[in-house]
Amino acid sequence: MDINDLRGLGSVFALIAMLAIFWWAYGSSRKKRFDEDARIPFLDDDDDQQIDKDRSK
Repeated sequence: MDINDLRGLGSVFALIAMLAIFWWAYGSSRKKRFDEDARIPFLDDDDDQQIDKDRSK
């Protein structure tokens, strides 16, 4: 096994990690949470406190 084999394995592991991150980020089970988080800058302070209460349940 030489350095080129190690570089190839590193590339494969990086590809697997990238695909895992994409799967996590674009998974349908997290869409609702990400949509709520995207609206946070536009909410009033009272609305922010309500979201925090809902998440703590």
